[in-house]
Amino acid sequence: MESSQTDPQIRDVEINQPPTDAVSELAFNPKANFLAASSWDNEVRVWEVMDTGASAGKAAYSHEAPALCCAWSRDGSKLASGGADKAGRMLDISTGQTTQIAQHDGPIRCIRFVEAENSTPIAATASWDKTLKYWDLRQQSPIGTVNLPERAYAMDCKHPLLVVATAERKMLIFNLSNPTTPFETSDSPLKWQTRTVSCFTSGDGYTVGSIEGRVGIQYVDPSLKEKSFSFKCHRDTSRAIETQVYTINSITHHPIYGTFVTGSNDGSFVSWDKDSRHKLKTYSKLGSPVLSTAFNGDGKLFAYALGYDWSQGYKGNVGTIKNTIKLHAVLDDDVKPKQR
Repeated sequence: MESSQTDPQIRDVEINQPPTDAVSELAFNPKANFLAASSWDNEVRVWEVMDTGASAGKAAYSHEAPALCCAWSRDGSKLASGGADKAGRMLDISTGQTTQIAQHDGPIRCIRFVEAENSTPIAATASWDKTLKYWDLRQQSPIGTVNLPERAYAMDCKHPLLVVATAERKMLIFNLSNPTTPFETSDSPLKWQTRTVSCFTSGDGYTVGSIEGRVGIQYVDPSLKEKSFSFKCHRDTSRAIETQVYTINSITHHPIYGTFVTGSNDGSFVSWDKDSRHKLKTYSKLGSPVLSTAFNGDGKLFAYALGYDWSQGYKGNVGTIKNTIKLHAVLDDDVKPKQR
């Protein structure tokens, strides 16, 4: 992609009382400025973010093992999370009550609400037990189960599109009008392990990121597949002998413009315009890996989590990297598509 500006100097606001361990996923409520974070300290936390950038804790609940994912319902009334305790849990934001809504035979790595607009909330959970399950929150048993070819690594939904990425680089594409049968199963366009996936805001494709500093833009409509492409990013080419390659930990699409941001363990996040194939803005030198990212409902606020990403194993966790979440005010020029 064509390059644009780099700005290493940013003044972002740290969240009040951040998690005590690394964040696994961030999620903004689509209807209000409530930011949720699941983290490796078993906790799921919610903050209310004010217009000033100040934040205050609003709710918190626990899993019995690390919390690996979280997502809001479309109406913003419920927050769901999955954990290494093999359970899916849900917070009702109005009452503060938590309930268990899902159960697997292995850790739940991914969770999303997949209902249509103005419909009863339906949660989808994807697990390392190689299954995808759908849950009506009013029932204890799943209303649908799909056997996956491998362990689930990433998942995203933009109704009616649901994309599940598994180990061994498999990609399963679902039309939620037929939720238990994938209409396409294929290999990732990227040659290395899938780390993250995010659906286009238009619902006609998805963006996938790998551990090898590469992003794939994939259209699901057969008539648009020729527009699909991949590109390299988050790489350090300053070394004379070899290029340092960094993992793409997170991809998030802007809710208004449809551009997207990649967050990487090189300590930066970058905004991109896929249609003009243009890099819009780089925010680098953040001090530690960017683990997860999220836009709020109107796209004017961007949250990113910093912390140790475990890429160097437990020996690399020397205690010098702070686990935190920061809030970034979004400038239009950083996310608005370029005129072609």
